[in-house]
Amino acid sequence: MSIRLSSATLGEIAGKAAVPGYDRGAVSPGIVHFGVGNFHRAHQEVYLDDLFQAGKSRDFAVLGAGMLPSDKAMADKLGAQDFLTTVVEQDNARTAARVIGSLVGFLPVGDSKSIIERLADPSIHIVSMTITEGGYFIDSAGAFNEGHPAIQADAANPGDPKTVFGLIAAGLKARRAKGLVPFTVMSCDNIPHNGKVTEQVVTGLARLSDPELADWIKANVAFPNSMVDRIVPATGKREIDSLKEAFGVEDAWPVFCEEFRQWVLEDHFTDGRPAFEEVGVTIVEDVAPYEMMKIRILNGGHASIAYPAALLDIHFVHEAMEDEQIRAFLEKLTKDEIIPIVPPVPDTSLEDYRKLIERRFSNPKIGDTIPRLAQDGSNRQPKFIVPTIRDRLAKGESIDGLALVSALWCRYLQGPSEGGKELEYNDPNIEEIRAAAKAAQSDPAAFLALGNVYGELGKNPHMVERFSAALKGLSEKGVRAMLDAYLGRT
Repeated sequence: MSIRLSSATLGEIAGKAAVPGYDRGAVSPGIVHFGVGNFHRAHQEVYLDDLFQAGKSRDFAVLGAGMLPSDKAMADKLGAQDFLTTVVEQDNARTAARVIGSLVGFLPVGDSKSIIERLADPSIHIVSMTITEGGYFIDSAGAFNEGHPAIQADAANPGDPKTVFGLIAAGLKARRAKGLVPFTVMSCDNIPHNGKVTEQVVTGLARLSDPELADWIKANVAFPNSMVDRIVPATGKREIDSLKEAFGVEDAWPVFCEEFRQWVLEDHFTDGRPAFEEVGVTIVEDVAPYEMMKIRILNGGHASIAYPAALLDIHFVHEAMEDEQIRAFLEKLTKDEIIPIVPPVPDTSLEDYRKLIERRFSNPKIGDTIPRLAQDGSNRQPKFIVPTIRDRLAKGESIDGLALVSALWCRYLQGPSEGGKELEYNDPNIEEIRAAAKAAQSDPAAFLALGNVYGELGKNPHMVERFSAALKGLSEKGVRAMLDAYLGRT
């Protein structure tokens, strides 16, 4: 018989999984987090739970917040189990479950007034977010898209905002009116210079309705850059059932993840912070070298294997890594085209990091899926692949493999898979990018004309030539032949 997760059943669960060893009634919220999803719970909340277990920083528990139906679904499921989450860490030789208690509540979803009031509470020291790469209203060059309808709507009605950035700006305005120290705004998303990007969007939105507020934010609010890393697949019936079978715990939304985790964070806070360095967070003055390493090697690697695997009807990431051809493609691409363009990282061997990533991708216990990696390409390609292409072209270096990655994405959008399977797409810009991919069947340059993805790179003659050749090869010869050609096997 499985035990339903709740505060009342923690004593029973303790024999099956690790549980909080601290009194959750003695911790208090100091962080409001937008985007309480699987990654946040397996990453930031785990670090905080470790701190609370050690008797430290117990005034930095988390309150969830959001405006979307998905936030409401999460709030309802977690609320029914007292905001507890079971995190299952899986390595090749080990599987362990722990219940974390660092999330202590959820603000009313969609209620901007209630959220702003809590942001103005002096007990809140940090506002953090994991809202995905596509949630930042920026274009392919990283510039703030002030013309976006959601941004324009918030600018027209700043007292009742609907975006995360509008809520943050309104919360900061309320704190300024009260004479309070501003909270720190901490992005935990996979975006280069995520703190600077967040500052750009918050101040840019504020400036549309209140330039004085924008200037005050820029002068007084901290936006630390960070690099976050942990592979955390989506939760489905497979994970829910597995938790019941392996540990006898019934959790409505457990999180399964790899054992590895990393967080590199700039020490730039306006109103205090948890003692993150006590639980393994690397505190630095400049996170840029770490984030470039991770975004270009790990995230770029994910983007590179996603589309050949999808076109070959491979479902799991570890199965893609078991495919000798895909594994060799990733290794050559990373060694020859990605690593040479990544600047040195303090006390880090980039080749050792590449090998670590390869091992992590190969972990069969994680159950990470190719459809997850393939989603949201219109937001991920400009951040994970396009900058490396741009940098290599600037140095006059070959882009054969990276152009092939772009062509594979285009071929994936054209559908179906090489086995005739209809592909499922999850991208906010799917109509636009699929239309461009279809047009590329007769005119490859039509795909590179996606300005929000490629920007000026789409007009680069060498990029056009290499991309066009790769796409033509995929159409005429197929995925495996083009991988072999890149690997020098033909």
